[in-house]
Amino acid sequence: MGFIKAFSGAIGGTFADQWEDFLLPRPDITPTSVMFEAVPKGTNAGRGSNTSGSENIITNGSKIIVPEGTVLITFQEGEITGCVAEPGGYIYSNDDPNSKSIFSGDGIFSSILEQSWERFKFGGQPAAQQLGFYVNFKEIPNNRFGTQSEIYWDDAYLGAQVGAITRGTYTIKIADPILFVKNFVPAMYYQANAPILDLTEMDNDVGSQLFSEFVGSLSAAFSNYTNDPNKGNRITNIQRDQIGFAASMSQAVEDGYQWKTDRGIEILKVALQSIEYDEDTKALLSDVKKADALSGSRGNSFMQQSVARGIESAGESGGGANMAFMGMGMNAAGGMMNATTQQDGQTPQSQNIQQQPLNQQPAEQQVPESTEQKKEEDPLDRLLKLKQLLDAGAITQEEFDKEKSKILG
Repeated sequence: MGFIKAFSGAIGGTFADQWEDFLLPRPDITPTSVMFEAVPKGTNAGRGSNTSGSENIITNGSKIIVPEGTVLITFQEGEITGCVAEPGGYIYSNDDPNSKSIFSGDGIFSSILEQSWERFKFGGQPAAQQLGFYVNFKEIPNNRFGTQSEIYWDDAYLGAQVGAITRGTYTIKIADPILFVKNFVPAMYYQANAPILDLTEMDNDVGSQLFSEFVGSLSAAFSNYTNDPNKGNRITNIQRDQIGFAASMSQAVEDGYQWKTDRGIEILKVALQSIEYDEDTKALLSDVKKADALSGSRGNSFMQQSVARGIESAGESGGGANMAFMGMGMNAAGGMMNATTQQDGQTPQSQNIQQQPLNQQPAEQQVPESTEQKKEEDPLDRLLKLKQLLDAGAITQEEFDKEKSKILG
């Protein structure tokens, strides 16, 4: 029982051109149609041994086309009786010893379907009349998704919980049509005069269920991606890595809902059209950008410019020594401290001496208390600043010990 191969390949084959009538997919399918019935084409004039043809029914002797990218599955009373996975033309026969129940095509597809076929094949003697349906074996695009509120996940690179609203599209493929039909598709889609199963229509149970499970797995998928060191742990890579994020998404839906092992569904690509981060995440990403900008040679250049600006500011205002001191090597910092000490101490004092009348007391007695406090820095404060520089890597342990000895006498 099953199908006799008449020719292989596209519909335009030699034998196909000679067929005046045969069954093929209905004409109103779309690229997102997943399952649809086989309908007759022609006037039944060339049906041969098939003399009792009925609408939506494959009868004994029927000729049928299996186009590229589709799999034909036949049913009797809701049970799978045959599966044709190789494109070409076939004649259905329930009594020819040369007919077969399944044509697997290449070896890869054969290995995928063999186990499922043995599990779900019809156990009795199939009748002469069968229902025929095609399952789309191509990539099914334009499956839309979106979140109405923020989803949250733990991000290894940022070291914090991250939240965002996202939307986009994904593409799937039916990797195992038998598993897909038997374990997931409702029976209404493989009965006589069944509607087309289109995943993009949200008014069918299959599409809405996949949508809910996909959105429910987004948090785990983001976590899988951003915590994978092979992907750089960078959240900003997701939008340009459709295949990489699809692998993380496939793992998430497999862990949660067994899309591939139980339903024969694979996620191939995910296109994130937008990711709107919450305010806390935006602040974290801003800090990461700044940290990236200050790393490596770019950071050294930035620090040198900052020190230069600090020295210039100190020269103009007569202060700012402590600000310029931070982040510099000890030798450069020590030289700058000497210069600014002279500027803060001697220069204002000499100016006061020149401006005071001759009959007044020396200028040292007229220096305000705040100026005297600025001149004499507490040794403990100096040690604390040196320790900060040591911890920041701005000075070496040897330089720290040397300056510490000077301070402690």
